Amino acid sequence: MPLEANWDVRLSGEYWDLFSGGVEKDKPVFLLTEGGDEGRQSQRGKEITQMEQENEDLLIEGAKCFEIDLDETTLKAFDLYLRELLKWNQKMNLTAIRSEREMVLKHFLDSLSAHPHLTEVSTLLDIGSGAGFPGIPLKIVRPSLKITLIDSVRKKTDFQRHILRTLGLKGWEVIHGRIENKEIIERLKGQYEGVISRAFSTLSLFLPQASLFLQQGGILIAMKGRRLDNELPYLSQFENLPCRLEKIIRFSLPFSSIRRTLLLFRKRVIHP
Repeated sequence: MPLEANWDVRLSGEYWDLFSGGVEKDKPVFLLTEGGDEGRQSQRGKEITQMEQENEDLLIEGAKCFEIDLDETTLKAFDLYLRELLKWNQKMNLTAIRSEREMVLKHFLDSLSAHPHLTEVSTLLDIGSGAGFPGIPLKIVRPSLKITLIDSVRKKTDFQRHILRTLGLKGWEVIHGRIENKEIIERLKGQYEGVISRAFSTLSLFLPQASLFLQQGGILIAMKGRRLDNELPYLSQFENLPCRLEKIIRFSLPFSSIRRTLLLFRKRVIHP
């Protein structure tokens, strides 16, 4: 029976029931895009400059709930990521989330919630990563992590490449395609210590496909919302799958009532 843990965050910033390398020094972790800090105009006429202080505070304190201390360089990287996402989102629909605060909460912090469970993972595949979530925020806080992002929507993979290059990050690959593609399966099969996806598809579709890319003993994280009732019947079939369910973690995003669930799986080791 998998362990189920509740992971809650108090408004004071304290937390409990928590699971208790990088870029070369001479190279920038981030690079400002053309136009620098002069600011850009949104459709509503609001200047897109740096992250508002209250949202920066939310990011800093929220990250601490996931065992992450953000330094000045990392904050600048997140600030640039946010500004570029806001700018691109005015021209193309990368995400339905529009407000700065909601992007910090529902994209950045939601992505970072997986961080405590990936500390021993050095190679990560993010399936259906959209505008780069959760893979790019995880890469920002751990630049040594080698990531592969895959998505079937061209404009989203274009943005992923743009932001990774703009941030000056190394050790990444972006693939435009689908995980059921035979060429992708053949090239990436068994290559990763970790596979992650955020609300990509149902467990019945996701697990058999995603497990193909895991090394034996690797970890697979399915990031879900609050409700899993329609998927619970499928849990009884896990004994016949290459991955076994290790843990179900239910928690709230920091300083909010938004509930999330992480499902942690481990790929079985086949002994000769």
